[in-house]
Amino acid sequence: MLHVVVAAIQVNFDRTGADISHVSPFRDNGFERTLAKATPLRYLSALGRRVRSELPNMLNEASIMETLKGVSYPGYSRDIVSFGLVKKVAANAGAVSLELELTTGDRAVGQKIKADCEAALKAVDGVDMVSIQVKQPPPQQAGAPAPEGATGPEKVDTIKRIVAVASGKGGVGKSTCSVNLACGLKLLGAKVGLLDCDIYGPSVPLMMGIKERPQVSEQEKLIPPDAHGVKLMSMGFLLDGDQPVIWRGPMIMKTIQQFIMQVDWGDLDYLLVDLPPGTGDAQLSLCQTVPLDGGVIVTTPQEASLGVVRKGIAMFEKVNVPILGIVENMSYFTAPNGDRIEIFGHGGGRAEAERQKTNFLGEVPIFTEIREAGDSGQPVVVADPGEAPAQSFIKVCKELRKILG
Repeated sequence: MLHVVVAAIQVNFDRTGADISHVSPFRDNGFERTLAKATPLRYLSALGRRVRSELPNMLNEASIMETLKGVSYPGYSRDIVSFGLVKKVAANAGAVSLELELTTGDRAVGQKIKADCEAALKAVDGVDMVSIQVKQPPPQQAGAPAPEGATGPEKVDTIKRIVAVASGKGGVGKSTCSVNLACGLKLLGAKVGLLDCDIYGPSVPLMMGIKERPQVSEQEKLIPPDAHGVKLMSMGFLLDGDQPVIWRGPMIMKTIQQFIMQVDWGDLDYLLVDLPPGTGDAQLSLCQTVPLDGGVIVTTPQEASLGVVRKGIAMFEKVNVPILGIVENMSYFTAPNGDRIEIFGHGGGRAEAERQKTNFLGEVPIFTEIREAGDSGQPVVVADPGEAPAQSFIKVCKELRKILG
């Protein structure tokens, strides 16, 4: 470490003395005068002691955030950092101050989080004093909408399981998988909803064969349209024709929050959320709005897709969302003469699942019927549930149901 410190502060010296004119991190006149005529060895020894004395202050803030990742929101497995509840952190000379902002008016929740944070921080080496401020709405406003910019987990009591379907990379057939998995779970007897979170390019309305604006209930909530027994919500229901959505991040985040909390989903066993490609605003907004039960990752077999998928998996891990498994889409194509052609390679999804130590949920070959069914608004699981194209999705549904219960 010493040579790094020396390089960083640009120390110049010759064989007989030391020049400390470039020691910008330690502009302490007394310290400089003491070392002005020191030999290089004594200079570096003293400097090392000074660096060690400064290290706790430089590291406190980062180590505090790491420590707070070990504090879970009461009743959930996710931590308060990933939920975005930690608003300010300051550390100086062993004293730590912290500001938390909650959307719940339940004082018991605030007290529990504060106590857990205090216990965790006081266990950190070098922390002598902890001051925590918890901001909460008044108890009578606990059911009111969260203040602008405030985030926090809000469990939807009528939905048993919320599962994100993600890919990281576009063009791998994620939305096709989402609609068929939703219909497959419905076929297996579950009550299912499907939320299309691809604000810029919603495709669920086309694939599910429905184009109607949602109605508004007496409770001023959107009533989701129903297709093939699956409740749906999509930005596509609110747009006219090919009208584009030209929004910045905050608008996207607000819309996704409303699609979750301001829609009358009713009683559901599963709500599948079709996420857009990438690891941006939509993904983070969803993760901070509701406690997800897990994520399903869709990929094609080749490394070009798998390399981006790993970033999506890493994003879920950072916000403590478990990976339920990986689906390999477009695994292979069977030609009319019976030859099997591995257009994008084969087995990459299974190998990645093994590498990530997660479940391999199954592979979906390339079938013309899957594309035709999606374009016609009749997902293949609905159109021909007993045939091989549909069965590949139903197999994945059975694996999911086994994992989630």
